Amino acid sequence: MEATNQNLINAATNYDVVVIGGGSAGIAVVASLLKRQPDLNIAIIEPSDKHYYQPAWTLVGRGVFDIKKTMRPMNTVIPKGAFWIRAEASEIDPETNSVKLTTGKSVHYQQLIVCPGLRLAWDNIDGLVETLGKNGVTSNYRYDLAPYTWELVSKLKRGNVIFSQPPMPIKCAGAPQKAMYLSCDHWLREGVLNKINVEFNSAGAVLFGVATFVPPLMKYVEKYKAKLVFNSTLVKVDGSRKLAWFNIKDEAGNIQRQEKHFDILHVVPPQKPPCVVRNSTLADAAGWCEVDQHTLQSPRYSNVFSLGDACSAPNAKTAAAARKQVVIVAKNLLSLREGKPLTAKYDGYGSCPLTVENGKVILAEFGYGGKLLPTFPFNPTVPRSSAWFLKATLLPWVYWNCMLKGREWLIKSTPQ
Repeated sequence: MEATNQNLINAATNYDVVVIGGGSAGIAVVASLLKRQPDLNIAIIEPSDKHYYQPAWTLVGRGVFDIKKTMRPMNTVIPKGAFWIRAEASEIDPETNSVKLTTGKSVHYQQLIVCPGLRLAWDNIDGLVETLGKNGVTSNYRYDLAPYTWELVSKLKRGNVIFSQPPMPIKCAGAPQKAMYLSCDHWLREGVLNKINVEFNSAGAVLFGVATFVPPLMKYVEKYKAKLVFNSTLVKVDGSRKLAWFNIKDEAGNIQRQEKHFDILHVVPPQKPPCVVRNSTLADAAGWCEVDQHTLQSPRYSNVFSLGDACSAPNAKTAAAARKQVVIVAKNLLSLREGKPLTAKYDGYGSCPLTVENGKVILAEFGYGGKLLPTFPFNPTVPRSSAWFLKATLLPWVYWNCMLKGREWLIKSTPQ
């Protein structure tokens, strides 16, 4: 069956496996399953007709990556042999092994994989939606806005620039500061950085969640003369007046609202569990799809697995994490179907290539508890041009040609 001619909703209502979400995790896990067992009857529920490689949007915001190369039509990435149900999942009923669609129809499954990603809650910041993409307000977290970031950065010669980071969890926790580093690198090379006031406002209390990488990152913060403001959460924007308001919490827990003027405001929105997960019996107290953090299996419904940004496992929400989780879910789901023990274990691996300047990356790779899990035998705290090549050239190729096609590269399914 050709990927460009997938059966749609009227193809069937009963499947061996139903996958909610056609993002990185969803497409990759389907490809992985079909590589292992080609006769599986699998359906992917995904309403969008476009598929994005989001990790490159940071580079787009620096003007060193073509935004068009980060998007492909969905029907070209659906694995051969899978059915694409182009609709949105509106309700999950694990008691009846069914998923209701926004079309009003339902599909039934033997096993369910939940990976719809997360919800970017732009509307949780007062006034933001009305000004995104104009008035100097931008974000690398959206396909149509990353080019605007570069437009703003490349034209600025003086002024105030604010970068924001919302409360955790968010996908690619390093991305908010990557935007800052790459922008500052450009202004430094152009000789205008000394005329630009750069401020990084983070809702968190530390620069980076894995302490090992804080010292090398601080060297770049100092190099770029950026001001760090922790426990500071963006709550309101007035784009026409170039004003932003932050709730800043002091050591005693008191919150003070502070008004700040900007010429450029790079916003990272709050990020929430998808409603279809949050409103289901699969959700944990925070609304994420609850799983055993090692097997990625639901603790209440043994035929349900989850991976990617929507699952509750306490790992960094990155494409690199999904790449490792894919193998765990594929192996364990097939073991379950065969009545065997679930032996594949996820160690929490995630990767954050920290783009600290144009041409150099600190390759942060870590697992549960902040344990370092480097792929290569080098000091991971050192910025390297080889890591930039990995980020900008090799990983996009691996994504389109390996990860989404079930070709698993540098994957281990058990902790070492």
